[in-house]
Amino acid sequence: MNPTFHLPHPNRRQMLASLASLAAVGAGGSAFAQGAKYPSKAVTLVVPYSAGGGTDIVGRLMAQRLSELWGQSVVVDNRTGANGVIGSSTVARAAPDGHTLLLVVGSHAVNPVLMKSLPYDTDKAFTPITNIANSPSVLVVQANGPYKTLADLLGAARKDELGCGYSEGQTRLTGELIRQVGHLKLTGVPYKGGAPIMVDIIGGHLPMGVTSVLTALPHVRSGALRVVGVAADRRMPLFPDAMTFKEAGLNGVESLSWYGLFGPAGLPAPIVAQINQDLKKVAADPAVQKQMHDQGADITLTPPAEFRTFLANETKKWALVAQRGGITAE
Repeated sequence: MNPTFHLPHPNRRQMLASLASLAAVGAGGSAFAQGAKYPSKAVTLVVPYSAGGGTDIVGRLMAQRLSELWGQSVVVDNRTGANGVIGSSTVARAAPDGHTLLLVVGSHAVNPVLMKSLPYDTDKAFTPITNIANSPSVLVVQANGPYKTLADLLGAARKDELGCGYSEGQTRLTGELIRQVGHLKLTGVPYKGGAPIMVDIIGGHLPMGVTSVLTALPHVRSGALRVVGVAADRRMPLFPDAMTFKEAGLNGVESLSWYGLFGPAGLPAPIVAQINQDLKKVAADPAVQKQMHDQGADITLTPPAEFRTFLANETKKWALVAQRGGITAE
């Protein structure tokens, strides 16, 4: 005779509680849409680059202003290494509740092109929130060196082999794009950061380098460096004498150092929407606008869907540059 098992039947209250729990899990952010407070505790903003760099400057400005707006601490956590991968990995593993966020630059979209393996799927491990700001990559030379204009530099690079410093994936590929479009004799010279590139150019050990505006700006203001080329569609007020590459005959040489905000995959849409709205409030402050402008950055606050499309286009663009240059993942 087969044994009979008697399972207890849940009562009505238990069934309703279970259904409510399942609904909460499935809805993701429905609780937030109904008025639950966010953030409910301190927020960690992971900046996977060194303190004092361009991303860190932008991150600390936004963290300070959001802390004031939210009444909760927003703590910048610099987790450096592997061109942003180490810090990004911590966010990919974090709970998708909005209390761990990630601020990265263009290398985030380039890493899948240049790295054979990553500890996460860049497209699936993160929720794009917004592109906070853009700043074009720039080409810099020694202020008192032989190259006064972009035309001078391009002319020399068509005749002789010249080194061009880069510090991460996007600056490497920007230099390669310049080489391809201009048919130049450029050799990429890798560095571990933007600061040592500036030091070597100032010292006359390196003829040029691709970097961000934020990295170059202090040395330009001190009179040690000169920006000769801007990888954008228009000149910059900060460097009125610096030509765009298009003006110099190099069409298509555009490279943005963008500052993108992400959360872990599965971040509820209401939280994404609130962060976007609150950043708009922060950006409406003329003092914030001036601080960003003084650093050569344009506030964009791209909507999430538009930001996701931009990211896909960036990866495709730089993958093509790498393919044409024979640059393979390492």
